[in-house]
Amino acid sequence: MQAGTCHRRRGGRYREPVSHDSPAPEPIPLTLSVPPRPERGLIEELVRPVGVVHPEIEILDLTASDAAVAEFLVRVAHSDSGFVARTDSGERAVGIVAATVAALMGEDIPSALANPAIPFLTGLQPAAVAALREVLLAIETADCDAVTDALAVLNRGAATA
Repeated sequence: MQAGTCHRRRGGRYREPVSHDSPAPEPIPLTLSVPPRPERGLIEELVRPVGVVHPEIEILDLTASDAAVAEFLVRVAHSDSGFVARTDSGERAVGIVAATVAALMGEDIPSALANPAIPFLTGLQPAAVAALREVLLAIETADCDAVTDALAVLNRGAATA
């Protein structure tokens, strides 16, 4: 084919030339949707080794006092970006899950941090779990096995649901 010329294909879909003055065919309604994102469990893929975190995501060191953790959660719970918690303590990891839920609900954060309500946490509805996971992005630790084992108490309700 030479540059500047048009080539008309014959064969294929239209065997004869198609008039551009013909009326448009009736539209065919289509339903388009995006498949829903698979639901993540309360602790599924929550624990990971300590690593580099995006600069816009805050890091909460759980060796901080309960008051400092509560102050942090009040501020970050309704922000646009979530946070990553860092701890090697399984007890503190369970506490930060409970405290983050408390912050989202406007409840007593220090009490939730010190005394997590396990039956309440295991009974969270999927929308509440999704809200939690949008805020608490990960728990980073040097001891993934110990922290994961401690968080397993939060998985028990999911197995019976």
